Amino acid sequence: MRVVVTGGAGFIGSHLVEELCEKGYDVIVIDNFHSGNIKNIENFDVRVIEADAGKILELKEKIDCIFHLGIYSSSPMYKKDRSLVYKALTDFIKIMEFVKETGCKLILTSSSSLYNGNETPWKEDMVIKPLDFYTEARYAMERIAKVYNLLYNTKTIILRLFSVYGTREEYKKGFANLVSQFIWYVLKDTPPIIYGDGSQSRDFIYVKDVVQAYIKAMELELDYDVFNVGFGKSYSLNELILLINKLTGKNIEAKYVENPIKNYVYHTLADTTKAKKILKFKAKVELKEGIKKILPYYESIIDQIELP
Repeated sequence: MRVVVTGGAGFIGSHLVEELCEKGYDVIVIDNFHSGNIKNIENFDVRVIEADAGKILELKEKIDCIFHLGIYSSSPMYKKDRSLVYKALTDFIKIMEFVKETGCKLILTSSSSLYNGNETPWKEDMVIKPLDFYTEARYAMERIAKVYNLLYNTKTIILRLFSVYGTREEYKKGFANLVSQFIWYVLKDTPPIIYGDGSQSRDFIYVKDVVQAYIKAMELELDYDVFNVGFGKSYSLNELILLINKLTGKNIEAKYVENPIKNYVYHTLADTTKAKKILKFKAKVELKEGIKKILPYYESIIDQIELP
């Protein structure tokens, strides 16, 4: 079985590639290395194409499934360069055309940020009110995928990821998850910076759990559906700092600054009912256990990491 992972050299993508290779899949990675790095996948037996995701139209091999993660992945990126909305959607149309012509399945990466403005916990059937360029681009992809499904019977499963953390985030620098960033700061005996009072909370989910959601989505026989991929439990940033300090044996206090961000997401929490029932997915790794798993990795390379 041959699959394509766009963004496969990135943080989440490389962990997915690793799992697919271990399962014996023939993997093609398409990545423009905007926030990924070839070092993330250099030990895996994959074919690498350095290009934007839309390059998939040039593939001649039979592809069974596409995992589309190669999308600019942070709100500040879009705020700085609004043309990324156009770029993301242009690449996505090319992917949908490939899906339409070949009949392969698509697993589309979306974001829990779409729910901003709704009360938690967040459910898949909530009204989506995009509040920035990043969420508008992601939601437009979801809607476009639905139109293709209605008109051409394409198959797309959408995963709305919550706050994913893990190893191999160092190449994302300031766009890395707060779990990883706070670990870096604490290991360097430097106060992590928190916007506001630290009461804001996130539903953190370990990257290896997220990979299992992708695998289950690939194996699921559905024409179109949307699933939350979160743990179903939130932690405040203050709680996160305390936990990292406890696990590292340090006592580094955060530096609190005024929050300058408009449309800031203060709380995230996934309703995981639908994912458990239909996708048969349930995250297993609690935040404390996840931090324990990734600490040795970041301790081993902390001298190579520049703080954002």
